[in-house]
Amino acid sequence: MRRTVTAVVPALLGYFILSGLNCCRHLCLVPIASLKLFNSATGVWWRVIDFVNMASTLFRNVIQAQPLFLNSSALLRRKNGVLYCTMKSTSHSHTQTATEEKQQQKSPQKIKVPPQKQMKEVSKIGADYEAVIGIETHVQLSTLTKAFCSCPYSYGAQPNTCICPVCMGLPGALPVLNSKVIECAVKLALALNCRLSFSSKFDRKQYFYPDLPKGYQISQFDIPIATGGSIDLDLPLEFGGGHRRFGITRIHMEEDAGKLMHSGNGSYSQVDLNRAGVPLLEIVSEPDMRTGIEASEYAAELQRVVRYLGVSNGNMQEGSLRCDVNVSVRPIGQAEFGTKVEIKNLNSFSAINRAIDFEISRQVNLHSQGQQDSIVQETRLWEEEGKWMVFFENTTATDPIPFLVQKTVTMRKKEGLADYRYFPEPDLPEVVLTKAYMDSVGKSLPELPEAKRRRYEEMGLSMQDVLFLANDIAVADFFDATIQKGADVKLAANWIMGDIAAYLKNEKLSIIDIKLVPHELAELIASIKSGTISGKIGKEILFELLAKGGTVKGLIEEKDLVQASYCFSRSFLHRITDLGDIEKMVDKVIAENPKQLEQYRSGKTKLQGYFAGQVMKASKGKANPGILNKVLVEKLNAKV
Repeated sequence: MRRTVTAVVPALLGYFILSGLNCCRHLCLVPIASLKLFNSATGVWWRVIDFVNMASTLFRNVIQAQPLFLNSSALLRRKNGVLYCTMKSTSHSHTQTATEEKQQQKSPQKIKVPPQKQMKEVSKIGADYEAVIGIETHVQLSTLTKAFCSCPYSYGAQPNTCICPVCMGLPGALPVLNSKVIECAVKLALALNCRLSFSSKFDRKQYFYPDLPKGYQISQFDIPIATGGSIDLDLPLEFGGGHRRFGITRIHMEEDAGKLMHSGNGSYSQVDLNRAGVPLLEIVSEPDMRTGIEASEYAAELQRVVRYLGVSNGNMQEGSLRCDVNVSVRPIGQAEFGTKVEIKNLNSFSAINRAIDFEISRQVNLHSQGQQDSIVQETRLWEEEGKWMVFFENTTATDPIPFLVQKTVTMRKKEGLADYRYFPEPDLPEVVLTKAYMDSVGKSLPELPEAKRRRYEEMGLSMQDVLFLANDIAVADFFDATIQKGADVKLAANWIMGDIAAYLKNEKLSIIDIKLVPHELAELIASIKSGTISGKIGKEILFELLAKGGTVKGLIEEKDLVQASYCFSRSFLHRITDLGDIEKMVDKVIAENPKQLEQYRSGKTKLQGYFAGQVMKASKGKANPGILNKVLVEKLNAKV
């Protein structure tokens, strides 16, 4: 709220000052560079002019952004260094296109700001409606060749270097189905609890676009490879937590289209057919989601599933996972769905969330004004335009802040199924699956994210730890390998989520890129837990292992990393390994410390390190830590 007042009050003041001086500027938000001339009266004067221009521009754009004043909750807010405008849209009597919105910006109309009472009434409108959301997700498969030809595909390859007569749509070129596409489809269908079709077929989906050389797309229509299913996920705690299950309508196989590359001035476009014919799986969800958060988390869980299966890398920035969302709203209690609107150009999970919230607000506003008939079945494009505003050093926000302009605009009227003129693909046979094939693929499935989360929960980890570790399959595999070597579960999770995660973030690495191996992390944890080395020394060793590799024992010897309280000798290799000798030392230390023993058995298990230290001190650092730790645990926990 302070930042809102800090921004809006100077804006009002600047607007009236500038109006009095008759110094009007363009009504679009433009970069404003502070002159920062402080050493002379002239510099101060230009500083004042700069402030007035900034304030005027901000005020006018805040007025144009209407939602800031139409909704009590619609205020400027700063999150992660970004100044956001609320995504509640103003209502229009008709659906605007991008061209109409640009024309409106050039010829702005005066807007009457509603009073506080009206703002409260508008804020209550959303409580009377609910959103109905479904998602169509296209997953690009990680096969070596394309779906219907032997062309390889590599993201980022030179344009039109991965093509042949089949994917170019040349006359006489016939498609041949890649069997790996079927295998990937069956894997995903089983992972999503779908019913597989023993017999399915391909169809031609007819439409014209420059990046579709054949004039049709090979897809599946009435008999897809899989139908019915579900996906389970756990919402992050910051979004309220809880378990969700969303239905899956169908999964079908199809091929991708090419890619249009537009020139800077828009006078022409170029076609890259490298992507044409790349295999896709389209996953259609049931309309079970009600919020943008649920939709974005559904998409994120689907990404985890395909990565765990290895059928796709799921990289949204490469187009390997693309989501089109369908949004409609209806009065609460109404069974019939409202008119759905499809939204495209969603290149991140956060964009999915923001676009849905914006579209819900737009449709709710139209419903509340009795203009629901103006909501038509169409495809809208999500646009996010970053602009800049400079604030002074003595204000709350000291740096140039990106001001995001976010909206959906009409792209095209949505086609119906009849417009695509589906008919069976005559050049491809039916896809026939046997029970034996389904069973063999099912046996090859790895542990999936949902099962992994439940297993981690049973280990006693918190939901926050569970979600972090299971989010990335590489991190989960590293964690599993570490605890398989005997590492304490909670300590292993803490090291991975703490120092190791911080190192990966700072170095911009994946966990598969580091030199540290799981069994050395387990050795490091055991050494600290047994008291062989301190936690501080353990961190020094950890960063050495992350950057250069090596072994824990080797680094302790090489660097003479001695824990002073243990009198750790330099004769590290000359360990006492005789079980009887170590048992005698342990018995003696326990007998000499009855008070600490009683405290340990009362629940203060951290005192195990104290006993280990006393034994190491008595042995002058020569007792084998592994044997000592095992004997000590047995003795301390022995029944009296």
